[in-house]
Amino acid sequence: MAKTPLIDYRNIGIIAHIDAGKTTTTERILYYTGVIHKMGNIDDGNTAMDWMEQEQERGITITSASTVCFWKGKQINLIDTPGHVDFTMEVERSLKVLDGAVVVLCGTSGVQPQTETVWRQADRYSVPRILFVNKLDRLGANFERVIDESHERLGANSAAIQLPDGHEDQFHGIIDIIEEKYYVYKDDAGEDIDTLPVPEKFKAKVAEMRHKLLERLSDADDMIMERFLEEKPVTVEEIKSAIRRGVIACTFVPVLCGTALRNKGVQFVLDAVTEYLPSPLDIPPVKGINPSSKEEELRAPDPAAPFSGLVFKIATDPYVGKLFYTRIYSGTVNSGDSVWNASEGCKERISKMVLMHANRQEIVPSVSAGDIIALVGLKDSKTGTSLCDQTKKILLENMRIPEPVVSMSIEPKTKADSDRMGMVLKKFLDEDPSLRCTYNHETAQSIISGMGELHLEIIIDRMKREFNLETSVGRPEVAYKETVQRKVTGVVGKHIAQSGGRGQYGHCVIDIEPQEVRGTGYQFVDMIKGGAIPREFIKCVDEGLRMGLTSGILAGYPVVDIKVTLVDGSYHDVDSNELAFQLAAKNALKDALAKAGSIFLEPIMDIEVVAPEEYMSSAIGDLNQRRAKILSLGQRGHLKVTRCEVPLSEMFNYVNALRSLSQGRATYTMEPKFYDVVPKFIADKIIGERTASGHKR
Repeated sequence: MAKTPLIDYRNIGIIAHIDAGKTTTTERILYYTGVIHKMGNIDDGNTAMDWMEQEQERGITITSASTVCFWKGKQINLIDTPGHVDFTMEVERSLKVLDGAVVVLCGTSGVQPQTETVWRQADRYSVPRILFVNKLDRLGANFERVIDESHERLGANSAAIQLPDGHEDQFHGIIDIIEEKYYVYKDDAGEDIDTLPVPEKFKAKVAEMRHKLLERLSDADDMIMERFLEEKPVTVEEIKSAIRRGVIACTFVPVLCGTALRNKGVQFVLDAVTEYLPSPLDIPPVKGINPSSKEEELRAPDPAAPFSGLVFKIATDPYVGKLFYTRIYSGTVNSGDSVWNASEGCKERISKMVLMHANRQEIVPSVSAGDIIALVGLKDSKTGTSLCDQTKKILLENMRIPEPVVSMSIEPKTKADSDRMGMVLKKFLDEDPSLRCTYNHETAQSIISGMGELHLEIIIDRMKREFNLETSVGRPEVAYKETVQRKVTGVVGKHIAQSGGRGQYGHCVIDIEPQEVRGTGYQFVDMIKGGAIPREFIKCVDEGLRMGLTSGILAGYPVVDIKVTLVDGSYHDVDSNELAFQLAAKNALKDALAKAGSIFLEPIMDIEVVAPEEYMSSAIGDLNQRRAKILSLGQRGHLKVTRCEVPLSEMFNYVNALRSLSQGRATYTMEPKFYDVVPKFIADKIIGERTASGHKR
C-alpha cells in the first residue's frame, strides 16, 4: 500500500460526555469510509469499536479503540474514547497524542459535566476541535441553545456552519451556511443525498447565521475582521481558509449538526475533519528534553528526522502479548529495529508492528512520522515511555495521570490463586496508570484504587472473564487524604541506636507547612548550610519523608499538599548511615503532623441532576441530606437541571435512590472536582471505623 503524504494525515479523536453518541458517530464514519459494510448498533452490542464484552453488555465505551480509514484522499487515524468519568484516563492519553478532535454534543442535553472535563483536557494539550451537535431527532433537541451553551460553559468561540431543517421527528435536511446549499436525505442509509438551493423560508435565517459566523470568525482572523468591518463580500474559499486557520490556532470552533443514529450529517463531519482539522505538519514540532544536556529540543514531523515516539497506551492481546500503542512524532522505524527507551535508559527491540482496527491487527513492515501504531516486543516500556533514536536521544513530556478517588479491598477466593492475582493485577496496572494497588500489612489485604465504582467493577469482571480468577471484594471506600492546617518550625527527628558494635545515628530538624494551592502535592526544600548533614544523607531524609507521607497519623491515609523544609541536623562520622536518616525523617514527620494539626480531606464531586419538574424538589431534598452545596438551578427543554457539589462518600448507590424517588425518570452525571476538608463529626467517625477495622493510628 502506497504511503499517504504527511499533509494528508488526520490524527483525530471522538470525545464527548457519556451517551452523546460518540461510538454511533464512529460506526457511521467507518461505514461511509468503507471500513465496514454493515452499520452496528449500541443497543445490539455489535459496533466495531466497542469490542469488549463489558462494553457490549453495558452499551458504553470503556477503553479507547483506534482504527484507520480514508476519506477524499485523506488518511484518518481515528480514536474513539470513553465518555464515562471513570475512564477519563483513556481520554487523557488519547488527547496527548492526537492532532485534532471531534467533540460530540447531544442536541437535547447540550453541554454536560463530562463535556466540560474533556474540553479542559483538550485545552491542556491545545488540541484543535470541531463540534458536532448530534441527536437532533430526539425530543427536546435545540441546535441554537446548544451553541449558546458552548459559549457560556465551554468558553468556546464557536459558530454554526450548518443549520438543521427541523428538530425531533421533523428533522428533514441540513443547510450549508457557507456555500448556501440545502441537502436532503432520500434514503434511510444516508447515502442518497440531493443538493438543492436554499428554500425561500430559510433565506433570512441563513443570512442571520452567516452574519453570526463572520462575526465570530472575525474575532479569530484579521483578514475576515477587515472584510467584516468594511462590509465587503467574503468568498466561500476565504471563509473556509479562515476557519481552518482559526481551528488550528484553537481560536475558533465550527459547529455542525445531524443525527448519527438516523445516518444524517456524518459525511459532512468527515468533510470538516479533512478541511479544517490539522495534519501533523500544521501543528508545532513536539518538545522534549535531551537526557544528556537537559536542554529543550524539538522534533519536526519529518520521516527523515531522528526517530521519536511516545507510548500512550498498553493493552494485552491473548495471542501476541502486550501491544504498545505509540504515536510516531518523527523519523522512520522498521520491524526488527532496536530503539532507545529514554524514560528507562535502556535499549528496546521492536519484533513486530501492527495497525489496529479496534481489536483486529494488520501487520506493517515500516512506520514513520504521523503514524499511530501498536508495537510488539518491548520489555521495559510503560504508559508515557519515550522511544527515540539511539544516537539522537530525547525525552518527551509525559501525560497527566489523575488521582484515584475510590478504593476497595480484594483477595483471591483460594490460596492457590494468591500468586496469580498478583500477576494479573500487574497486567492491569501496566495497562491503566489511573489504577493503583497497595498492600495493607495490618489487615493482610490488597487494596485497589481507581476513578470510580464502575472502574473497579470492570477490573474485577475482567479478572474473572479473561483470567478465570475468582475474587472476594470489600465495599468501595473513599480515597481520603490527610494534610496540615498550619506551619510548624523546628521539629526535631532523631534515630539513635547502639547495640554493642557499630550504632546508628541520624538527626534532622524540619519545618512543615501547608501548600498554598490545594493539589500541589509534596515539596521538599533543602536549606542545610555548612555541611550540618552531608549531601549523601539529604536524599535519605527526602526518601524517609516520602515513606512517612504514605500513611498519616489520623487513620493511615496518604498525606498530601505539604511543604517540608530541612533546616538543620547533625551526623556521626562512624554511626551515621542512610537508614538512620530515613528513620529520623519519619520520626520528625510524625511529630510535625501532630503539631501542625493534621486534618482529613475528601473528594468533592461535581453533580448534575436532570429530572422532570415534579421530581426536582424531592431530588434536591435528597441531595441536601447528602451534604450537597447547590450551585445552580436551570431549565433544559422540558426538564429541570440542578448543579451541585457533593462529597463522594455520600454518593455510593445514589443511582438507585434517584431512580426510586423519580420513578426512573431522573438522570445524573458525576465527576471529581477537588478535595476539601472533612467536617469534624465525619472525621471522628472515619477514625473510629478505621481503628475498629484494624488500621493502626
